Parts: sequence; structure tokens; C-alpha cells
Amino acid sequence: MKVVKVSTKKQFKEFVRLPWKIYSKNSLWVPPLISSLEDVFSKARSPFWSHAKNRLFLAYDDSGNVIGRIVGIVDYNYIKFQNDECGFFGFFECFNNPKAAEALFFNVRDWLREQNVHKMMGPMNPSTNDECGFLLEGFDVPPSFMMPYTPQYYLQLAEKCGLRKIKELYAYDMDVAEDSRVYRLERAVTIVKRKLPTLKVKTMQRKGSLGKYLYDVVSIYNRAWEKNWGFVPWSNEEFIELASKLKVLMDPEMVIMATVASSPVGVLISLPDYNQVLKKLNGKLFPFGILKFLYYRKKINSLRLMVMGVLKEYRHKGIEAVMYEKGLKNAIRNGYKHCELSWVLDDNVMTQRAIEMMNGKICKKYAVYGD
Repeated sequence: MKVVKVSTKKQFKEFVRLPWKIYSKNSLWVPPLISSLEDVFSKARSPFWSHAKNRLFLAYDDSGNVIGRIVGIVDYNYIKFQNDECGFFGFFECFNNPKAAEALFFNVRDWLREQNVHKMMGPMNPSTNDECGFLLEGFDVPPSFMMPYTPQYYLQLAEKCGLRKIKELYAYDMDVAEDSRVYRLERAVTIVKRKLPTLKVKTMQRKGSLGKYLYDVVSIYNRAWEKNWGFVPWSNEEFIELASKLKVLMDPEMVIMATVASSPVGVLISLPDYNQVLKKLNGKLFPFGILKFLYYRKKINSLRLMVMGVLKEYRHKGIEAVMYEKGLKNAIRNGYKHCELSWVLDDNVMTQRAIEMMNGKICKKYAVYGD
């Protein structure tokens, strides 16, 4: 068994394709689009690498078969913003082979030390603004769009390699139905609007209009989450790149912005759960995947609420309830049955209580590991 740095096109292809060997066809794992994963590591197509660096590793058995992969990541924006000299490991996939896992983690630690970074946590794929954590609970529940799914034995592999759980992330499931929540929210909205007469909520009128709200969304996101664990501000370039990929997937009525006196103060973004489509594509959009994509996207019946925040000075005024009410009514009207709210920090009690008041229940937990 040996571990090598990925340095050739052949090795990079093996790196990208390894998960197809680890997960069976009956697994709940959802294959990503191969082209999208390749873009993640492209310095030309991913602005994240303008402030970060990486090293990809592969583990081979004695017969030359790939049995594991990992990436070492140094995000200098994270180090600067959090004042935390910590690097990441990410994109970890491995057969249930403790020696291979140990060798992979050892190589990342060694590489991070070469970068003068002496702590490690993860998985971050590739940052805290992307897929995070190993699945901790909910192995019988399919992953939602842009959320990870990993085997249970990854937890043991990490712990055997000296890593410990340092953070839990929660995913909540909420039925979308016209029930008492709508009535309660309508009453709350009436009270809130009486206290804030200039408060308005609006939706993205059409898919192509995201650019109109883009900088407002970035500003709200970066200001609303700045005190959160692990948070790193999005650069305009990163958010534009992400939005350019997601805008064709968005339901315009599920992108909601709150304004007070015409100034943006809150945002709520839910995306249709495109994992229901990706599961059918097996990583390939062309030549025939595009037809499956167009067919199955019409059958999506779930959402993932992935961004919800209000500026600090406007919290505790009920603006969250106004956006929830708008989002719930639009979801009901557009025929969605479920919504996953993810992820929520394990110590974010206020958000947890708000979700529980909306009848949301924890459906999955994720664990971030570190030294």
C-alpha cells in the first residue's frame, strides 16, 4: 500500500471516479456531476483557489488499485478571518481500510506542516461554505442537494487516526402542508408589519434576475453569519461563480428578500432538491443525461432551505417569520411536499427553536473532526 501525490491526468481521473467504486448502486449516495467536481479543482474556473491552495493524494493497494483519496487544503481567508492557524482535509473517500486512512491523514498533516499550518479539521469540500462533515446520524435518509452522504465507518476511521469530533451540524426535515403554521405565521406577520410599516418581502421574479439581487445577497450573508463558527466571508467572485451555476436551478419564488425602508435586511433561499435528479444521471449530463435532467426536474417535490439570515440590528423583530410565511405559502403553491433546513450549528439554539416551532425535526446529523 502506498500514497502518492496526484500529479497526472490519469491520477486525477482516478481521484474523481473513486466514489463510484466505494458506493454500491443501492447506496443512498448521490453521484455528483463529474464535470462539476472537476471544476472545483480548476484554478481557472474556481475563484476559491485565489486565496487557497491544495494537495491531492491517492492511496493504492499492492495490486495498484485505488483504495482511498484525500485533499489537504489551506484557506488563507479562513485563517485570517477566524484568526485560526488551521488547515482542512476534504473529499475523503476510502474503503474500510484503517491503514490506508491513516496513511492519507498522515500525508495531509505532513503537507500542512510544510505550509506552516499545524492544526487540521474537516472534511471541508473544499471550505466551510461548501459541503462539510461526515454523516453522523440519518444513514437511512437520502442526502439533500449539496449535502454529503458518507459511510458510517468513516467515523471510526477518523477516530482511529487520532481525530476527535469538534462540531455537529444538524439537518431538519419539515413537511410542507397548509396547516396551523400558516395561520400562526399570518398572525405574526400582521403584528410585525404593524411595528415595521416599511417592511416588504419580495421574490426573484424570474430565474435570470438573480444578478439584480446578487450583491445585496452577498452583503447580507457576510454580515449575518460573521460571528458563526467556521464562517468565512464569500468574495464577490466566489458568490458570482456559485450563483452562475445555481441560477438555472432556482425556483424564483423560493428566493426571498426582506427590505426595510427599501434597504435589504434579510434573505431566504431554498433550492429544489436536485439530488432527486442527479441520482438518475450517474455523474454524466451528456449525451443522454440532459434528457433525464429535463424530465426528472419536473418531478422534484422537495426543497433545501440553504440560506436564511437577517442582519444583526434587525433580529428579534419578527422578520424571519415574515420570510418563513412567504416561503411556506410559495412552497405549498408550487407543489413541494418537504423541505430540509440545513445545516444548523449544534449550539445555535435560537434557530433550532424557531425550526421546531415550525414542526421541523432533526433528520440527519453531521460531524466535523479535528486534531
